[in-house]
Amino acid sequence: MTTSFEAPSPAPSGRISVGDHELAYELHGVSPTAPHKLPVILVMGFSLPGRGWRFVWPTLSADRLVLSFDNRGAGDSDKPAGPYSMADFAADTLALADRLGFAQFHLVGVSMGGMIAQQLAITAKDRLASLTLIATQPGGVLARIPRFKGLKTFVTANLTKDSTKRYISISEMLFPRAFIEKVGQHALLDVLRVDFEPPIPKHARKSQLAAVFGHDARKRLGSLAGLPTLIIKPELDVLIHPKHSEELHRLIPGSRIARIADAGHGLIRQMGPEVAALIRTHIESAEATH
Repeated sequence: MTTSFEAPSPAPSGRISVGDHELAYELHGVSPTAPHKLPVILVMGFSLPGRGWRFVWPTLSADRLVLSFDNRGAGDSDKPAGPYSMADFAADTLALADRLGFAQFHLVGVSMGGMIAQQLAITAKDRLASLTLIATQPGGVLARIPRFKGLKTFVTANLTKDSTKRYISISEMLFPRAFIEKVGQHALLDVLRVDFEPPIPKHARKSQLAAVFGHDARKRLGSLAGLPTLIIKPELDVLIHPKHSEELHRLIPGSRIARIADAGHGLIRQMGPEVAALIRTHIESAEATH
């Protein structure tokens, strides 16, 4: 289990106009000389900027371009009036790919980002070389209800005005107790402040939540047959019940699932290099067979 939180060097960044708003992005790595080394697009979850991927992208960007970005409403991207939908987020992601010249790419999404990735894959399957879904769900009323601990910590994190209480709640929402005790609460809070400061505006938070509550891809996921798909399931997730990863596995024909016994919802921080290694193996396998 990785317990070091040394952040990588800053990456080239910029802003791209998408419709009537701009999205902030970062590019990691270099353009590969091998034509089969396709770029990777990393899609972040609810309310967070793309820099939350910083423990994953170094492993992926050794021989290819990796794009991370701030969804509308989060980070340094514009925060237009809502509500937003998964179709909006998917269109934003595809527009970024178009503007950066990514004719085909590997797509990776975590949590809400995994819901965005499902929508994009369904609407533009021909653009994807592979799909990876991490700690996410396919939609439906039951999928919106976290475990009790997840609901309690999510509500506290979003409503409390006490900064320390907020970050303690976030850490308990993202990480298993054993990991918190091993790394230390203070070390985790320092990491989380990088991603969660400043909090996104209330209207953007509500607009992103509207997209989550409106997500339901269950009847359309069968169309992803033939697309190399990896589902990464953190068994100790308290925010999105792990059983929903199993449902995704069942609904996407030919998908593979990686079950991680000691991982929580924040596994891209808890064990970023290990998650990145799973993704790298998956995308290299997809490239080798196409």
